[in-house]
Amino acid sequence: MATQKKIWVFIPLLITLLFGCGPKDNNGESNRVVVYTSWDQPHSRPILQKFEEQTGIKVDAVYDAEASKTAGLVNRLIAEKNNPRADVFWNSEIVRTLVLKEKEVLAPYKPPAWEETPSSFRDPEGYWTGFAGRARVLIYNTDLITNPPTELKALTESEWKGRATIANPLFGTTSTEVATWFSLWGSEKAEGFLMALKNNDVIISTGNATAKDAVASGEVPIGLTDTDDAWGAMQNNKPVDMVFLDQAGEGALLIPNTVCLIKGAPNETNAKKLIDFLTSREVSEMLANSRAGQIPLKKDIPAPSHVEAWASKKFKQVDFEAAYKELDPAMQFVRDEFLEAR
Repeated sequence: MATQKKIWVFIPLLITLLFGCGPKDNNGESNRVVVYTSWDQPHSRPILQKFEEQTGIKVDAVYDAEASKTAGLVNRLIAEKNNPRADVFWNSEIVRTLVLKEKEVLAPYKPPAWEETPSSFRDPEGYWTGFAGRARVLIYNTDLITNPPTELKALTESEWKGRATIANPLFGTTSTEVATWFSLWGSEKAEGFLMALKNNDVIISTGNATAKDAVASGEVPIGLTDTDDAWGAMQNNKPVDMVFLDQAGEGALLIPNTVCLIKGAPNETNAKKLIDFLTSREVSEMLANSRAGQIPLKKDIPAPSHVEAWASKKFKQVDFEAAYKELDPAMQFVRDEFLEAR
């Protein structure tokens, strides 16, 4: 009987030793990679599945909620800094990637595609690499208006009082856009613009998708969102269209996806393979031809005609490092003044 008890105690221990660390490849390395991503699951999952098919590496993906886009995952990565669980961070924007760099959550890695990526969309030390972008656009309901605004400042005019919506500026690409206002215009002008929006009763939606939905349903005639949200509504035959604002001035804002290696990544070898894949021309082509219509950052990426048309627009010349430095004061103003007593 004592011998049988010893055997039953040993069996669970043996199972743990054999399988507890997950599947291994022939080199004894883990056959998985963990990616945190703020990019919408319907768009990112096919990309990650393609990587799994090509490499045999299992991808465990952790997604963020729409309302807290990027910010939630960034806070989680900071909290896990001394015991990282993620290997890769695929961020649907850029400014909060720079937060992670400053917090020393990231490790430098330059994938093969780093060299051909435009310098404004890559970190000179290799802490992050951009690989496709979305533009910030005005979405409008074609059943309600025929002559939409062409300049951002129009949202502060009386014609649109209580008739425009934006996503909560504390999160996602809207927070990135607000940070660029502070870096490009200076704090006085940026704060004045935000207060003008507030005084014009701009409607705060929980996210870009809900801003898009509000316009598509006719709840409001215009709003700010990203090209992927606007294009998705157009493909679903909603009565909407989009405008790339300020084409006679500083242009629209183009925000890249960024991907980076987590410092101390448990599966570093596989993490680098995933980063190589995400920054490849193949993935840029897949994203351009997807329902999201991502705008390639590299030259000569095959793309449908509507994406080629978007890529030809005028875009703001942004120093994202400068925008990052303005993020904290910009968000403090948003919390204390713009969102106060709404």
